[in-house]
Amino acid sequence: MAEHSESTITLKLRRGLSGTGARLGQWRRRWWFKLFAWGALLAGLCGALLWFLVARDLPSVDQLQSYEPPLPTNIRAIDGAPIQTFARERRIELAYAEYPRQLIQAFLAAEDRTFFEHGGVDYPGIVSAMITNFRNDGRPVGASTITQQVAKNLLLTNEVSYIRKLREVMLAWRIEDALTKQQILELYLNQIFLGRNAYGVEAAADAYFGKSVEQLTLPQMAYLAILPKGPANYDPVRNADRAVDRRNWVLGEMRRNDFIDQAQYAQAVAEPLGTTQRSARRVPQIGGYFVEEVRRELLERFGEDDKDSPHSVYAGGLWVRSSLNPKLQEYATDALREGLLRFDRGRGWSGPLGTTEIDGDNWRGVLASSNIGVDYDDWRAAIVIAKDGSDAEIGFVDGSTGTLPRGNAVMPVRGEGGTAFAALKAGDVIAVAPSGSDWSLRSVPKISGGMVVEDPRTGRVLAMQGGFDSRIQSFNRATQALRQPGSTIKPIVYAAALENGMTPASIVVDGPYCVNQGARLGVKCFRNFANSRGAGPQTMRWGIEQSRNLMTVRLAATTGMDKVVDMMQKTGISQQKYAPYLAFALGAGETTVLRMVNAYSMLANNGRELKPTVIDYVQDRRGKVILPENWRPCEGCNMPDWDGKPMPRPQIRARNVMNPISAYQMTHIMEGVVQRGTATTLRDLKRPMMGKTGTTTGPTDVWFVGGTPQMIAGLYLGYDTPVSLGGYAQGGRIAAPIYKDFAVKAYEGMEVVPFRAPPGTRIVRIDRRSGRPVSSGWPSDAPLSPVIWEAFKPESEPRRARRRDEATKALPVEKKAAAPRAQPRDSDFLQREGGIY
Repeated sequence: MAEHSESTITLKLRRGLSGTGARLGQWRRRWWFKLFAWGALLAGLCGALLWFLVARDLPSVDQLQSYEPPLPTNIRAIDGAPIQTFARERRIELAYAEYPRQLIQAFLAAEDRTFFEHGGVDYPGIVSAMITNFRNDGRPVGASTITQQVAKNLLLTNEVSYIRKLREVMLAWRIEDALTKQQILELYLNQIFLGRNAYGVEAAADAYFGKSVEQLTLPQMAYLAILPKGPANYDPVRNADRAVDRRNWVLGEMRRNDFIDQAQYAQAVAEPLGTTQRSARRVPQIGGYFVEEVRRELLERFGEDDKDSPHSVYAGGLWVRSSLNPKLQEYATDALREGLLRFDRGRGWSGPLGTTEIDGDNWRGVLASSNIGVDYDDWRAAIVIAKDGSDAEIGFVDGSTGTLPRGNAVMPVRGEGGTAFAALKAGDVIAVAPSGSDWSLRSVPKISGGMVVEDPRTGRVLAMQGGFDSRIQSFNRATQALRQPGSTIKPIVYAAALENGMTPASIVVDGPYCVNQGARLGVKCFRNFANSRGAGPQTMRWGIEQSRNLMTVRLAATTGMDKVVDMMQKTGISQQKYAPYLAFALGAGETTVLRMVNAYSMLANNGRELKPTVIDYVQDRRGKVILPENWRPCEGCNMPDWDGKPMPRPQIRARNVMNPISAYQMTHIMEGVVQRGTATTLRDLKRPMMGKTGTTTGPTDVWFVGGTPQMIAGLYLGYDTPVSLGGYAQGGRIAAPIYKDFAVKAYEGMEVVPFRAPPGTRIVRIDRRSGRPVSSGWPSDAPLSPVIWEAFKPESEPRRARRRDEATKALPVEKKAAAPRAQPRDSDFLQREGGIY
């Protein structure tokens, strides 16, 4: 019993101790579990926070697949020739297949030889870089693969931190999942910066060697492959030896990886760098004012950067076909410049083109940053470096220097006296031309002006020159300068009169005309140019041909100035309606050359509204036309698709701003300005031509606007701050000869085309001075022929007066008939001019 009792107690004791141990072990296991759980939770939270900090702004896979590098906008002329590029990053995008295999191998050897083996990150390289960074206190080094470099460029930051490196690694993983190796390499080769503002290998090949990538030699490819590490470190001018050593290292890596053989390696390392100072394939810089107008319109339409529009001007990769005709632009530029120089000749030196501060040897950078250049003839822009009593040392933007002797700068300083050489000082930017082994000073005209050439059939601007040189003054006087048009406004005034019942044969008195302006202003009396006396009653035609102010004012008052200024607004001469003052009928309002040329183009286009344009169409980087918005492809317009039928023509949707016959009448009258009026200097061009000269009060501006059915041009000359040009200055003496210089070249070989009368026009023989119809005598080619053909609206042509008994002779009294209208009988003229419509 005792034994049983003892064993029972021992068993219970053991069980108790065992239960205590089990509970203690269970507690311990729960403690470690809780510690592990809390630790895991804390680690998860830290990981989530780190992930949030690292991955929160990373691009999505869709963004990576649709990523497009910034591309320049390319401007082309009317014939497709490249004329300008707009870009902040010089880049030419190529497809992967367009890159030579050996060039790709050169970049792999230099940057990432295991590219096609890793998954975006080189882990052994990262470990090695971490050890190196642990030992060094300087800037951390990396082991970036090509994929990571693409990721870094997509992140658009050069921040040096481990967080940024982690973001780069994560983005590299995403890139490897989203893109193929070939797509990654294509992105890399198109976007990597290689110096000289070249982004991408194709742009760098052009910048360093003036070649495309397919034209590069092996050592040239190897040189480009060293540039991603730091273009400035291997500059071919400043660090040529270092560049050769690094290039040869790349060639050695290519040999080690069996990308090239020993013979290729030996030949390549023996080659010099062979880089050029600048690209040999530079786009010709023509039409500076025209191209700037294109740029303004593109910026207004598409914005400047990616944040403004996917089709932005400086990153969208647009292809722009402009209406610029390079030949006409050259002729217009030359004609206007020669006219400005001809007027300015003998007036002394106009002063420096600009004044800068130079300090020691920084003159080259100062000159380059001024962006002043001269592309006239053999002139060049130079900066005065130093001057002594007999010579001035001058420098050019390419770093070369020259000598300007005192004897080559003796012209007087305009308005100040003394010689130009005495006025020169260090830092002045001047225009010079070669003179033997030295240089001579040149004077850029102070007087300026603008010229525009437009196709009156479409409104396309074919040429535009806004001053002597756009690099000297960017202000475009063809589109921005508001000037008084003088007598070139008169055809618009007369067109308003034709719209309101008058005819070219209407008689208007050329005599004194005064108006009462009220008690405060009193009576205002108008006068003809040069105070010439009135010629009495004359035809409207004669008034335009001789540019008579008194007839114009009287006609405007008879028509109503409200109707006259309304016509000025409808033709686009004024953006806002002028006040109905008679002075505006003589050109007192302000307008631009472009507006005047466009208004005359409407007259030549039978009164149809035109909007002047400098852009034909715009394509995005994939070739889709995005401007104009209603663009439609022209089916059957290409020669291989031609079916022998007439070429498709777009439907004309423009409205008429005036009666087509009124517009033709005014055009026909202005042909008389060339034949008998103020622009007779153009008569020997031997083609139908209309136009009108203009001279403003002072005279401060001289004008000519006119042309043919194929081309209307206009120009003015005047000082930017209006001052008198001198009493002899007239549009017919100064402006019309400039137009003639242009026209002689522009019309060479061009078909002679007459102005076509619209349907319904009556062509009648009249006496050009009296406006009466004639039944004997025919118009001749002589400019002063008394008989001319005149254009009338139906039922408005003048009737020949006859005696009553002659008009009713041989007719029954009860059946009197109207006398027949006079009809032209010259069949040749009718065929040439279109006859009676």
